[in-house]
Amino acid sequence: MAKSRLAAAAGAARSDLALAFALDTVAGALACTAVRDVVVVTDDPVAAGELAGLGARVVPDSPAAGLNAALSHGARAAREGRPGAPVAAMNADLPALRPGELRRVLDSAAAFQRAFVADAAGIGTTLLSAARGVELAPAFGGPSRARHSASGAVEIALEGVDSVRRDVDTGEDLAAAAELGLGGRTARLYRPVRVVGRL
Repeated sequence: MAKSRLAAAAGAARSDLALAFALDTVAGALACTAVRDVVVVTDDPVAAGELAGLGARVVPDSPAAGLNAALSHGARAAREGRPGAPVAAMNADLPALRPGELRRVLDSAAAFQRAFVADAAGIGTTLLSAARGVELAPAFGGPSRARHSASGAVEIALEGVDSVRRDVDTGEDLAAAAELGLGGRTARLYRPVRVVGRL
């Protein structure tokens, strides 16, 4: 059901692309040396199986109360074995995610109680972090950059971390992610849109 706005560009491949985005995002996060483990919140059995196969810990969306409740639930699950550990929540639609860029973001975020990265459009949020013992308090969705800033989270405004900022909601977003370099699963499905014109 994810990525409905991508349907116009992706057609029947939309659901496969949404899963590929998640797989490439999780693979990139697991490859980052600053990440100890990845928790995925989903009730989708296909996604759960494939993401668990990568090494993610999958937990059901037992709150079933939307994105932010799911992210808070995931943060609690991540801290079950390590109470008070620092956590970060990320969108599952970062198919160009580069582990080294994520490392730079997490290293910078570690200096703050809560920190976030704005999306490439400068409106939303792609990553939110919380230090040891600090509640994540996510406010994702729509103009979340302003909400996270108003909540006291510090914006991480590093140069050269485009893959952490490039979430994908539309065909144009996917083309921009492709320019950065897509992860393997998304790259296998990606077909650039060809514009045909007449003079």
